[in-house]
Amino acid sequence: MKAETLEPRADEIEVNPKVVSEAEWLVARKDLLTREKELTRLRDEVSRHRRELPWVRVEKEYVFHGPSGKQTLSDFFDGRSQLIVYHFMLGPGWNEGCKSCSYLADHFDGANWHLPHRDVTFVVVSRAPLSEIQAYQQRMGWRFKWLSSHGNDFNFDYHVSATDAEQGRGKMYYNYGIQEWVNEEMPGLSVFYKDENGDVFHTYSTYARGLDNLVGTYNFLDLVPKGRDEGHLDFTMDWVRRHDEY
Repeated sequence: MKAETLEPRADEIEVNPKVVSEAEWLVARKDLLTREKELTRLRDEVSRHRRELPWVRVEKEYVFHGPSGKQTLSDFFDGRSQLIVYHFMLGPGWNEGCKSCSYLADHFDGANWHLPHRDVTFVVVSRAPLSEIQAYQQRMGWRFKWLSSHGNDFNFDYHVSATDAEQGRGKMYYNYGIQEWVNEEMPGLSVFYKDENGDVFHTYSTYARGLDNLVGTYNFLDLVPKGRDEGHLDFTMDWVRRHDEY
């Protein structure tokens, strides 16, 4: 698939700054710094509340297919107590993975150098068969561990794959509510903990814009005058291409 060409539009963000003296700029910058510090403190508070969420014991035994054979969710931890699973939109029979999930996945390998040193294992799971996952992963050049949930209920239980009934109704339970639109696969992230007895608990899941924190590119774009410059697009990520398609 070739990259689409996005033509400039009249409603794109224009840079029309107010030019002031260095002293006036410093006043404005210090005012913004106050707001940035408020946001940092609020983010820390929200993170604390996230850590204080109650847990749910995982009772179901899921069997996944990976490069080293069959594995259970418990096996994913690889000797660590904390596990992050990214739910990647790649369904059975798809020719390629979702371009927006691919945008996020471009950021995974860098973080994954460091996560194991904080007692965290990171894996990616999709519902496509393993052979289809491996073909796309090879194309993209990613190194992270990617497994197939093909044939089990994992994606459905964590509400990132629409059931046949949901697709028939055109409504799907996603992001903790019934959505009027439906896609066969949706993005998300789930976190699990494994205790000393080997019991596994679900501690957290997030979807939709809750995944923004994974996208380092967005954090860079938020620093520049045009920002993300997505307001004129029909869908916020319309500009995104798989990295081999730009």
